[in-house]
Amino acid sequence: MLVRSADYCGCTTVPGAYSGWLMPLQVGIVGLPLVGKSTIFNALTAAGAEATNYTRANTKPNIGVAKVPDGRLKVITQYIPSDRVVPATIQVVDVAGLVRGASEGQGLGNKFLSHIRDMDAILHVVRCFDSDEVPHVEDTIDPVRDVDTVETELILADLETVAASLDKAQRYAKTGDKDAIQRAALLQKAFDKLNDGRPVREVQLTPEEKKHVKSMGLITAKKTMFVANVGEDDTQGTSERVKKLRERAAQEGAPVAVVCGKLEAEIAELPESDRADMLAGMGLTEPALALLAREAYKLLGLHSFFTAGGVENKAWTIPIGATAPQAAGSIHSDFERGFIRAEVYTIEDLVQYKTETAIKQHGKMRVEGKSYVVKDGDVCHFLFNV
Repeated sequence: MLVRSADYCGCTTVPGAYSGWLMPLQVGIVGLPLVGKSTIFNALTAAGAEATNYTRANTKPNIGVAKVPDGRLKVITQYIPSDRVVPATIQVVDVAGLVRGASEGQGLGNKFLSHIRDMDAILHVVRCFDSDEVPHVEDTIDPVRDVDTVETELILADLETVAASLDKAQRYAKTGDKDAIQRAALLQKAFDKLNDGRPVREVQLTPEEKKHVKSMGLITAKKTMFVANVGEDDTQGTSERVKKLRERAAQEGAPVAVVCGKLEAEIAELPESDRADMLAGMGLTEPALALLAREAYKLLGLHSFFTAGGVENKAWTIPIGATAPQAAGSIHSDFERGFIRAEVYTIEDLVQYKTETAIKQHGKMRVEGKSYVVKDGDVCHFLFNV
């Protein structure tokens, strides 16, 4: 039986079904204490986490889901009304702040870092604002020093993990097992880099080695974005502190997102209808967190396509380069297994012609096969055989 994706399940996941070939994007937030990590977490997730809820007896992370703002969904819904509008999401994990000497048990230590070892990327929040009410753990504000402090503790945490596995791997490699030899060599590469005080992401790895490293859960192997948490007087990030942070990040080829956590948290608490007025009053067109989410996508090589009609209009996250069957599989495994073809058009087509019927009449509804690489912003309907 030939079925169109929207007719099958309204382009949403049916109960008990496979929810996509790509797991939800997960990012972990790290940084020193009192840099605004929990404030930014709250703004991202509207979860209301307490900034002071970490104790030696309780180092459980804050976990929430952040919506990825995307104005294109609103445009689609203007022309194709739907009961639900569903943006893409990111799972966010906020762990306790690291301090100098955490690897030796200072502060809360670093055992809680296990909560972010499975993350896809790291958001490293760096304080760039002044406050008489919020002291700094090092007494002064120095973004570069703070980055180096946290990076050192992450390197030491990974070094402990690698060192614990290396000796066993080397012994097993002596049996001549090919996989064991490769694992021991990879661990040695990681150990040498970490022992030199550098993150594992600087090691030149083959695609196969990257898969093995990911399975090890090494934090310094993950792609990292620095988040400059600025004051209300520097929402554009033009201060000398942010400039120095950008220079430090450039050494690693890492992006920097500028966010005023305090303002973003206030915006997130407002009803949606009032947010535009507050943003306009600050000379902004969108929350800075929208930029942060897009930068996280770019960092990981991801983008979105859309489905429209049925019970919901929805954004779906896929890796750049995903083919039409793979994109279909992010909705439901049946779509990928039984993929026949995709009907694709652009949002620009929808704006110009107003309806899908008119898009077809003007020959703008493209029919694409299994080799088609889905582009950012494509609106897709998948036909498949079940």
